[in-house]
Amino acid sequence: MKRRHFLQNSGLLGAGLVLNQFSSFAAYETFPEVRVPLAKRRFTSKAVEQTINSFQAGVKSKELAWLFGNCFPNTLDTTVFHEIKNGVPDTYVITGDIDAMWLRDSSAQVWPYLQLVKEDAALKALIAGVINRQTSCVLKDPYANAFYNDPAKRGEWATDHTDMQPGVHERKWEIDSLCYPIRLAYHYWKMTGDNSPYGADWKKAIQTIYRVFRDQQRKANLGSYHFQRTTPHATDTQPMKGYGYPVKPIGLICSAFRPSDDATVFSFLIPSNFFAVTSLRQAAEMLKAIHQDIAGAQPLLNLANEVEKALKQYAIVDHKKYGKVFAFEIDGFGSTLLMDDANVPSLLAMPYLGAIPVSDPVYQNTRKMILSDDNPFYFKGKVAEGIGGPHVGQDMIWPMAIIMKAMTSNSDKEIADCIEVLRKTHADTGFMHESFHKDDPKNFTRSWFAWANTLFGELLWKTYRERKHLLS
Repeated sequence: MKRRHFLQNSGLLGAGLVLNQFSSFAAYETFPEVRVPLAKRRFTSKAVEQTINSFQAGVKSKELAWLFGNCFPNTLDTTVFHEIKNGVPDTYVITGDIDAMWLRDSSAQVWPYLQLVKEDAALKALIAGVINRQTSCVLKDPYANAFYNDPAKRGEWATDHTDMQPGVHERKWEIDSLCYPIRLAYHYWKMTGDNSPYGADWKKAIQTIYRVFRDQQRKANLGSYHFQRTTPHATDTQPMKGYGYPVKPIGLICSAFRPSDDATVFSFLIPSNFFAVTSLRQAAEMLKAIHQDIAGAQPLLNLANEVEKALKQYAIVDHKKYGKVFAFEIDGFGSTLLMDDANVPSLLAMPYLGAIPVSDPVYQNTRKMILSDDNPFYFKGKVAEGIGGPHVGQDMIWPMAIIMKAMTSNSDKEIADCIEVLRKTHADTGFMHESFHKDDPKNFTRSWFAWANTLFGELLWKTYRERKHLLS
């Protein structure tokens, strides 16, 4: 929709749309309300609204103030279903325009709110509910990436050639699907000191994650997971009877799919293995501190050390132009894939996930490579340049990757440039999207993608607190 249509419709504010009661009207003098009306929001957090109010009062750019007010609360406004079940918080989180809960997306969607939970008990309970729900999902099927709220529901992928169960939306094995819940649980624990989500079931889920990671090292056999789909899209299925192309057991963990839900080419997906090392150590720390289970924590630490050693030995390759860089995928036989994908975890996003220091020289070399046309999925056009991927296709840039570029940068200019590109490419909608065409931001995918919205809000709030001068 063009901005002039927004302005033509702004008279509807008094008839059907409600202005944000926590925000001044000044931010909307030229940008009408596109946020869900207050009465229709899924969840309202006082701390989040106060954050929006602070940002809008302190930022001179009315458009950025408007975008923040739309994007930062989008997960809470539109995707959360929170309740108390038998005295325990439970929160189901859809990804946006798909009525299913991804372990990855749900973790990332509520992540930016962790910094506010000390100020808002209701928000704290909501995130505890996400952790509780994720625990039940992992115990239901640790190889699945997405689940329904209805445990009896069978969806569009029920006929996939894998061990599908009712209540599972999709069963694509992705390492990060088990890392993200640990990341959320660990930082919630660190932020609040609340041990209540980490009872016997949570401990059992951590033990399940460990067994799955060991299984997918494929040292003795192909492991227990296989997946095939009857589809014309090669990225939606795996060859070799669903096990993927062969790998040499070198200590890394296989991932049949990437965080984009696209099939890996070589099953040792490097950014996800880095993420696993961090997650295993966080889980071990929690087992020791909460359950006093030193014996149970040690296998997690041993696996983390083994994967880390293998990454140091096999994940780094010599590039003629950039020197030592991280491969995106390898097979252990010597085959490597040099690229990066927009979805997180990516090579670009590893410092954001706490998997590697941003100052690491190999990371910096890799960053230069993947933010150039030496990355086959780096697209340059008339309105923007950035990383995309095979999930959406040629010439489609992901705002998420532009956000990650800014989140992993120490350069004022680079951060400001990223924010400016995002400001100019929301296509007059007031929200971020999954992707947009490099020459035309109005050619975009997914008008309702809560993770991208909330992540953009996270970037703006981080910039406001640390480099406010960039938002003038």
